Amino acid sequence: MTTVAQPPATAEPTGVLRLGAALMALASLAFVGYAAIFFVRNFTDSFLELGIGPGEVGVGKDEIQAFSAELGDYIGHLHIALSGFIAATGIATASLAWFGVRRGHWWAYVTAVAAPVLGLAVALPAHYPYNLDTLGHLGLIYLATAVFVVGALLALRPLLDARTRAA
Repeated sequence: MTTVAQPPATAEPTGVLRLGAALMALASLAFVGYAAIFFVRNFTDSFLELGIGPGEVGVGKDEIQAFSAELGDYIGHLHIALSGFIAATGIATASLAWFGVRRGHWWAYVTAVAAPVLGLAVALPAHYPYNLDTLGHLGLIYLATAVFVVGALLALRPLLDARTRAA
């Protein structure tokens, strides 16, 4: 039987590290919730993303379908695909935080931070030039990101202290 050796943890699982990892995981699961809302809205009369309405986009589902059913299908497929990627990133990040960061693994911390940072760095700037940055649309993402950042900062200190002690 083959066994897989686990790399040693770089930090003792202190209360602060556990709290930081838990906040990171909780915020990541909030991203999954946002993705679920995004997914469901695609199949309702709302169609457009949460917080996006006539003030941002002058047409709704019916007008888009009347203009071009194929365009409506294309937008729908983008909603479905994007919600899948948001949910997948949230699940992966929550798992990294809960099972890796909480145990003091530096590699898990770096990966758990890098994944949502990359996603947000690509996605958020596209909202601002087109006035799609409404609080109703991005508010939940801002809140989840703030909780995630607090958790990441809490977890960072014990991880850095352990690296200093190991050096």
